[in-house]
Formats: sequence, structure tokens, C-alpha cells
Amino acid sequence: MTYDILILGGGPGGYVAAIKAAQLGYQVGLVEKNALGGVCLNEGCIPTKTLLKNAKVYRLMKHASAYGIHIDDSAVTFNWTDMLSRKNKVIKTLTDGVKGLLKKNGVTVHNGYGEVLNPTTVKVGDETLATKYLILATGASPVIPNIPGLKEGFERQFVYTYSSLLNYPNVPASLTIIGGGVIGLEFATLFSSFGTKVTVIERLDQILSAVDDDVRQAYLRLLKKEKIEVITGASVTEIQTDAVVYEHQGSSKSIQSDIVLLSVGMKPNLEAFKALNLETTKQGVVVNAHLQTNIPNVYAIGDITGKMMLAHAASAEGVTAVEHISGKDVSFSFDHVPSAIYGFPEIAWIGLTEAAAKADNIPYKTSKFPLMANGRSLAEGETDGFVKVVVHPDTGEIIGAHILASNASDLLAEVVLAIKSEATIADVANAIHLHPTVSETVMESALGAIHKHIHI
Repeated sequence: MTYDILILGGGPGGYVAAIKAAQLGYQVGLVEKNALGGVCLNEGCIPTKTLLKNAKVYRLMKHASAYGIHIDDSAVTFNWTDMLSRKNKVIKTLTDGVKGLLKKNGVTVHNGYGEVLNPTTVKVGDETLATKYLILATGASPVIPNIPGLKEGFERQFVYTYSSLLNYPNVPASLTIIGGGVIGLEFATLFSSFGTKVTVIERLDQILSAVDDDVRQAYLRLLKKEKIEVITGASVTEIQTDAVVYEHQGSSKSIQSDIVLLSVGMKPNLEAFKALNLETTKQGVVVNAHLQTNIPNVYAIGDITGKMMLAHAASAEGVTAVEHISGKDVSFSFDHVPSAIYGFPEIAWIGLTEAAAKADNIPYKTSKFPLMANGRSLAEGETDGFVKVVVHPDTGEIIGAHILASNASDLLAEVVLAIKSEATIADVANAIHLHPTVSETVMESALGAIHKHIHI
């Protein structure tokens, strides 16, 4: 069978690229060996957010008295099995939706492992597929470091990766997380909400190195308040029968727990197209601004580039790649991709941190507005956090924005649009925001950047 565009991988990069290509009139094939939707839909973004919503409701019920609703603590219980069932229903609804969209748009799906033979040929089982253009979107897998006892830990179900932990049959009394990145901290928040004693071990001197310093420090205080222990500057040296051994400040220490989550990063899946001998770095496949590899008719999107392993980045890259194939002069910038960490509260950011602007000798000024001074936040009982903007003092260009709030991922959208449309911080400040809304914190932060805040 011959296609105009063949896509290897049905995750958020691959299936979006397939739909976009079909909408532009191309004959499109999509190869996926597992479930459509990829890691994000089946093992990552969606299931974790579903379980975090369960946790949020449980936390709210536990603190109902703060809202004048009195419930006997013994009456507030949770059923983990029911929560896993709800998670699975959400996943099925979305994966069925993806299948329907692909079918409606005329995309032919090939279920199986795709092996790239050359830039125009892919083998799937006994079938050989030909294509004019090839888009690689094979995603990434967890990094498995060489730690003594780790292999045995997996075998006896003491150590888990994020995907296997999502189906753990009960809530453990204690959990040790190796790695203080986004995935590790989201799981820390999730299980801590249900009473698990969580310890995070991070090799670097600080967690969340990409996050603004002010946000990180505030977040660490909130983690401590939730009794989540974070140990930084620690290297895991061994996995024992029921404990993790690590080096910290020159001493060997160990911590016992029911189970362990290994979350030290992701590596791109490159095996399926090794015959192409594409240009790569330690991060992943090298691409230009149009997502082309060093072979002009072969494009690479999503996690395999190793630049920003985020579902929304992969989707946007997929659209860019297809539009470039169609002849449009489009390019993709990794500088303006938003990021988020989903916990209680959330963290969301885009652009440069204050520290990065200072290190690059970029003129800047900052403005910060606390949620405590926002009427809607007070009414909702969600006052932890703030909005911080980093702007150019002369031009008003928005260099970065960093939000710690219960709905930070939604609040950031306004700033993303402002940066994309090259609006200044004054444009954000002068836009009338609904009252009472938490979005007013973005406006107030903008006001502080151009003159003075109104409500502090």
C-alpha cells in the first residue's frame, strides 16, 4: 500500500499529524503497535490527572468544615479500586474518540510494530508500506539506570515505573520516589493525598531546575506542609529487598518503604528507524525549524527529538510538520512552549525564569501578585500561590510568566496567547478581566509591571 504521508506512532504527536494531513487531502497511514493515544492518553497525562481529580475531591471532603459543611471524618472514605475504574473509563472514552476521529478523517491505521527499512518504506508484520513522506513519532520510554538490585526490584514488584504504578491495586502505606522531576512529584502529591508517607530522592541539588526560584521555594514549603519529604543531592546506590540505599552528604543511608517509583527521566525510542542512520545527539533526533531530519522527506516530532517531552508540544510539532510538507513556510519554536506540573496547587510557566534572564544579561523587571489578595481565590479557599511575570523594562515584552495556583495551567493560557501575538504587558494590564475571577491575578501582576498593583 502506498501513502502520501505515513506516520510511525499514534501518540498525541502522531495522531494529530495524521488527522491534520487527512484534512489537507493527503492519503495518510498511521502505524501504532499499542493503544492509540500513546503514553499521554493511556499511561501518562490523562490517567494521572484523572486520579489527581479523585484526590482533589477527597481532600476537599476532608476539609469540608472550612466551608461550613460538617462531615464526620470516619464517614469520608475512598475506594481505590473504584478510582482505578474511573481512570480506565476516562482512558477508554478518549481512546475510542481518537479511533473515531481517525476513521472519520479517512486515516488508515495499521496495528503493529513498524520497522523503517528506508526513507520511503516501512514494514509492519508481513505488510510493506510505501510513502512519499515519513513522520516519526515513536515517543519515549523511562530511563532505567544501572543500579545494583534494580532489576530484581522490578521482578519482585517492589520497584515500579509510572505506567505500572498507575495500576497498583491499593494505596501503599509508604512510597519512595527516585527522581524529583515532574512525574515523580505528581505521584508524590497523588499518593500523599490518600495518606501515603512519601519520600522523594533527587540526585541534583534541587528539584524542578526549570522552575522559577520563587515558585520552587514556595512549592517546597507546601510539600513540607503536606509531609512529603524531599532529599536533594542524594545518589541511589542500591535497591534492597525492602529499602533504597543512597549516598547523602558523604554518608550511606537507607529508607524502607512498601514500594518504589523509579522516575529519573525519559529516553527517545529510536530502535524502529535505526536503519535510517539519522543525525542524533544524546537528547534525540536532530531536526530543523520545520521538524525535518537530515533526510528531507523524513520528519521527527515529539519526544524523540528530546527537546520538550510534552504532549501539547508533540501535537503542535505534528501540525507544523504536515503544513511544511504541504508547502507552507512554517516553523516551530521551542522557546514559547508552556509547561505545567499538576498538583495541589499547580505550577505553570512559559519563557525565561528570572534567573535565566539574569544569567543571559537580558534587561528585565518582575512583578508578582499573590492569590491571597484575589477575591475569587479567597471565596474558593484556594489562596496558596501567586502570579509572577518577567518583562523587558523598556519594551514591555513578556519574557516569562510563572504561576503557582490551583488552576495555574488554565491561567497561563492568557500569557501564552499574549506572547504568541506579541502583545505587551500593558496590553494584558489594560484588558478588562471578569470579576470575580482568579484571572484577575494575571492582570494585577501585569499592572505591577507597568506601574503599581491596585489591590496590594
